[in-house]
Amino acid sequence: MLYNETKKIMIVDNLKIAKTFKERFLGLMFKRRLPAHEGLMLLGCSAIHTCFMRFAIDVVFMDINHRVIGIKEKIKPWQLSGFVRKAYIALELPEGTVDKKNITIGDILILG
Repeated sequence: MLYNETKKIMIVDNLKIAKTFKERFLGLMFKRRLPAHEGLMLLGCSAIHTCFMRFAIDVVFMDINHRVIGIKEKIKPWQLSGFVRKAYIALELPEGTVDKKNITIGDILILG
């Protein structure tokens, strides 16, 4: 579970964590979709790609303290997010989640 401590709202029920290079590299590639209640957290990550993906995603970048420092919405397949300076975590969410859950720069997102 991922919770927005700043706004006191749950972001996703089911959060997978990618820790290894292989897990981060494969990410959501070749998946058919990302359900509304799921997300993928990539540790040690300051940029993402959507190569070999079939759907758009929202990406939230956080520093080591889980503070949101960058947001990229509606990244379509075969695109790059660009590098986010000082990012340590990339959180891949279903398209539209950032807007629906009102995630903004400065929010603290924690694991629950």
